[in-house]
Amino acid sequence: MADELPMTESLLAQAAAGVDAAWGSLLTAHQERLARMVAFRMDPRLRGRIDAADVVQEAFVQASAHSEDYFRAPTVPLFLWLRGVVSNKLLEVHRHHLGTHMRDAKRERPLDARTSNDTSAALCAHLTAGLTHPSVAAVRDEVKARLAEALDEMDALDREVLALRHFEQLTNAEAAQVLGIQERAAAKRYLRALERLKKILSAMPGGLTEVRL
Repeated sequence: MADELPMTESLLAQAAAGVDAAWGSLLTAHQERLARMVAFRMDPRLRGRIDAADVVQEAFVQASAHSEDYFRAPTVPLFLWLRGVVSNKLLEVHRHHLGTHMRDAKRERPLDARTSNDTSAALCAHLTAGLTHPSVAAVRDEVKARLAEALDEMDALDREVLALRHFEQLTNAEAAQVLGIQERAAAKRYLRALERLKKILSAMPGGLTEVRL
């Protein structure tokens, strides 16, 4: 728990001692960041049908039931532990609502390829979500296809660092822990990936000038 903000240390100690109010305050403190992650990672087919905040709240119920397990052996900061719980809940939501389609689409793909392509899909959906101007809408399908192809050509780890740092807004230290790499390596990969993404976007039809990075 050493990487938690100093202001949370007292709450962590109280929550570990079983103080419900302290645990609730910790969950509330991380709720917005976790909802951002869900909104970014959610399958586009579910957006508008499933609220990111609801997914987080359901995950919090599970996290609360296992909080003693976390405090017994806190190997990562609380936020990253909660992020793992929320990620699993989002996977459950995907399987519940898209189970058959997901199995059909991914049956022949190894697990690491699934994770890589899921990140590409999330990036593509996020970057093209605002393409509503008539001059861009006319080539939207072409843009999406070319962007998806270009993202798939990026180094998988660079792409994941980009998703974690730029879109989930994790710190370098947090992204490094999620990916199991050194913090300095995460920082270098993020800058490289961001520069690569800017070049990809500039090469798209119309330059994707409506996309904000």
